[in-house]
Formats: sequence, structure tokens, C-alpha cells
Amino acid sequence: MKCSQVAVQVAVLGALALPAASQAAILDFLDTGTKTDITDTVITYRGALGALNPNNGSHFAAGRREINWDGVPDIQSDPNPFSGNFFNQATPGGRARGAAFTTPGTGFLVSADDSPGTTASRFGFGNDFIPFSEQRIFSPVGSVITTVDFFIPGQPGVAGTTRGFGAVFLDVEQPGLTKMDYFAVNGDLLHSVLVPVNATSGDMSFAGALFDNAVVARVVITTGNAALLGNGSEGPGTDGVAMDDFIYGEPVPEPSTWAMLAAGLAGLGLTLRRRR
Repeated sequence: MKCSQVAVQVAVLGALALPAASQAAILDFLDTGTKTDITDTVITYRGALGALNPNNGSHFAAGRREINWDGVPDIQSDPNPFSGNFFNQATPGGRARGAAFTTPGTGFLVSADDSPGTTASRFGFGNDFIPFSEQRIFSPVGSVITTVDFFIPGQPGVAGTTRGFGAVFLDVEQPGLTKMDYFAVNGDLLHSVLVPVNATSGDMSFAGALFDNAVVARVVITTGNAALLGNGSEGPGTDGVAMDDFIYGEPVPEPSTWAMLAAGLAGLGLTLRRRR
């Protein structure tokens, strides 16, 4: 059974009481069901972010980036660890996408594909983790937390901000556990999204938030409460969740946030000065 909804919420940036004109409306895109069920919401979210930018190591002023894990080579796929900086590199090509991942666990795994070998695909949970885009999927190891930080594509040392981030989640069975928290440059929590629960084991969910401006510097993802420990192995808990496609707005230089704050203060008759 399909369940779709789009909700609008208002968040105030930082701790400042900004004028109404500078407040950001946030659109949530939420859906659950089979791949067919959620595809329309994924397409709508992609369109809201803009055209898919080429992975040529260049930075663009608008548009979106996507990670579907299928270009990750065997050397960085299960049973080998996946580097959290794989998609935040300066080299031209698919690795320069401006997103870096960290976890308090022991690292990350990208699942093996189904080519002949000794490692089972889908982390060994073939009936539960059905990919949205074949074949590889993604998970932290030893933790249910994945932190995504944004950088200018092709410039791994230059932090950036984005106007939206969404992801496909696999086998979300328990309400209130799987979520995404969106943070500003100064660390303030901007918004939280609870990922909708699947009606049937093995289904998938999509959740994403769209902001008026590029104000999101970090997204912290919580995937259920049973951490993946290795292929075919999970820790204690009632809900093990993996992830597939990540979709996010082109990261832009952080000063965009300062421009928004300056506009809000100008409405109050104040001036914002950056410390050198």
C-alpha cells in the first residue's frame, strides 16, 4: 500500500529572531512502499532540486548531485571497508561529489554485487534490503549513525552548504527510530524528518527536505536501532535499516549562510560583521 505526503514546515535559522521575509519554508518529501510506489516522489524531489550535474570535478551554481553506490569498485565494497571520503575527492570523475561521511561506529560498508564470489550481496539480508537502484547499498558499521558533511565538489577542503538532502531507506519497520537531522554552519538544528515506516517487510521509504536557501551544512542520519556488524550480522535491536540513493542540492560556498543572516539583521537595522 502506498502512502505519500508532502508537508510544509517553517524553521528559524539559528537563534536569531529574523523578520518573516527571511524565514525559510521547508518542504518535506515522504513516501513508502515498493520501488514503483516511491519513484514518483523521488522524481519530484529531484526536479525540485534541479538538473543532475555532471561528475567532472567542476562546481556548479545550482542543480543536484546523486550517489547510488553502484560505481563503487569491489576494492571498496563488502567485505572491504568503504572510505567516508570516497565521494569528496579532487580528482575529476565520479568521486568528486562534495559529500563526506563519518560515523561513531567502526566505519562503512557498501554491499557486494551479485557477481560470483564468496560475499553475499545486500549485506546478506536479501529478503529485507531490496535496492532502489541495483545493485549496491550502503550502511554504517557498528553504529546506526551516519553524518554527512558537504564540500564544494572537486575542492575537498572547502566546506559547503546545500538546500536539500534526501535518501532512500530500506526495510524501515519501527516508527520513530529512523530519521534525518539537518544542521546549519553554526551547529544549530534546522529541521528533523522522521522516515515513514514500511507496511511490508522488504519495502523501502524515501525522505527528503527542501529549504529555500542553501543553509544545510550537515545531515545526521539515524538508521533504525540495530547496527550492521558485518555481512549477515546485526547487533541487538528491533529494526535494522540500510540505505540506497542519496540525493542532494549542489553544495555551494558557506558564505551563502552569512548573506542570509546579514539580510535578516538588515531588516532589524543592524549590521553583520565577520571576524577575520
